[in-house]
Amino acid sequence: MTEDARPDTRGTALPHHPRFDYVIVGSGIAGLYAALIAREHGSVLVLTKSEIDEANTRYAQGGIAAALGADDSPALHLTDTLAAGAGLVDAAAARILTADAAERIADLVRLGVPFDAVEGAITLGREAAHRAARIVHAGGDATGYHIEVTLAALARTPGITVLEHQLVTHLERDGGRVTGVRTLDCISGAEQTFTARHVLLASGGAGRLYRFTTNPAVATGDGIALAYRAGAEVMDLEFMQFHPTALRLPGAPVFLISEAVRGEGAVLRGVDGHRFMPAIDPRAELAPRDVVARAIVAEMTRTGADHVELDITHLPPERIAARFPQITQFCRRHGLDITRAPIPVSPAAHYTMGGVRTDTWGATTLTGLYACGEVACTGVHGANRLASNSLLETVVFARRVIERTQLAPDATLKASTDGLPLPDPEPAEAPPPALDELQGLMWDRVGIVRDGAGLDAARHALAAWQATLPPASDRAGHELANLVLVGRLAAEAAFRREESRGAHFRTDFPHPLDAWQRHLVYRQ
Repeated sequence: MTEDARPDTRGTALPHHPRFDYVIVGSGIAGLYAALIAREHGSVLVLTKSEIDEANTRYAQGGIAAALGADDSPALHLTDTLAAGAGLVDAAAARILTADAAERIADLVRLGVPFDAVEGAITLGREAAHRAARIVHAGGDATGYHIEVTLAALARTPGITVLEHQLVTHLERDGGRVTGVRTLDCISGAEQTFTARHVLLASGGAGRLYRFTTNPAVATGDGIALAYRAGAEVMDLEFMQFHPTALRLPGAPVFLISEAVRGEGAVLRGVDGHRFMPAIDPRAELAPRDVVARAIVAEMTRTGADHVELDITHLPPERIAARFPQITQFCRRHGLDITRAPIPVSPAAHYTMGGVRTDTWGATTLTGLYACGEVACTGVHGANRLASNSLLETVVFARRVIERTQLAPDATLKASTDGLPLPDPEPAEAPPPALDELQGLMWDRVGIVRDGAGLDAARHALAAWQATLPPASDRAGHELANLVLVGRLAAEAAFRREESRGAHFRTDFPHPLDAWQRHLVYRQ
């Protein structure tokens, strides 16, 4: 950091145009872990539009996948990752992910993350589509919370400047190089520019595109929209993962019921008591998420209900309370004792598998711009993310980003030869959408089950809405514009992909096709 910038950890504005070696956008596990590594190599600024510990990481219950057990190996973990991704996983990226997992868990232990252990050995859980127990937890179902709190505390140290309530509105460019960011103070409305040798997007996904979502309010696709507008490539945005089991209880907000509950033996039943998963897939409740989510939708259609039931009451109550303290307490606060009664659940948008296209070092197609975590698309998840690979991805590739900036600071990802542009926004006289209208459109037309007519209607509506949006002047306006843009990218890609694969399912093209075993890339 140069002499015109001073350390600050509570969001006070800095002097004009301060320069840092690293500007990191986002304060989840990807951004904070990267910051802790980057501080060894230069000055670091972390920008977050909310508060430092408000990120998707905080709400992650399932844990981190790593082949630590005696009956497991990185090779087996790789096989499961490739299988879940339905033919679109980048094998090189997945090999790095699974091979580096144990070392990254060891890093988090050294940083103080309190993973669950018995007599000094980390305990391992089982989740869907994993052939072995390889899920590392902290505080039972409070894994994300413990990681976020631990890293946020460490980030408030010399060498890292954290500015809260700072929304990044533009990536600054000099030719083909990203040189910094422009921000909006969400409280005062003041704008400021920060310059940097390296800009890292770690701003999370776009789960707030949908009416029902497990994501917090900050997940508005900001980094994807920023990168696209600056000219970087984005990829695989038709693949949104819908978590099969989110709480559907009158009066209660949408709340994730972890994959690990099924891993512990919970079963899914229709409201009439019928257990439906064994007839759908030989893995039953432990089938991949896309299979389970669609099966739940079909069962809800069969019974005319807005939910199915997840039943774990056959397990000892003390085991349920110890293994799932957050879920148990949250449900109890809303009048449900999950040790005595089944949990009403239905699918909800959960994870953005596409994002800013990167190589296995986090480099994008723009010099000086990197991405890691949910905002990025290395191809490691393919068409359907394997449970608990997301938190692992953040630490594996965040470290590799910082390593790349030291080894080859000007390296970039080669542009795709078949990148697609979005059609120009369509003139429209209709007023711009409210957020709930956008979320309703995406849920109904670009949701769990899709078809060509619905996708065509969605992409035209989104294009018209984009044309009517006024210039953004506050956080809400910028977030809505970002969501509309990312929604357009998702709808256009889903309309173009005339097959079903992983989380992308079309009733008019219900099977995967060899011709579509490829990625869709968009760039401005």
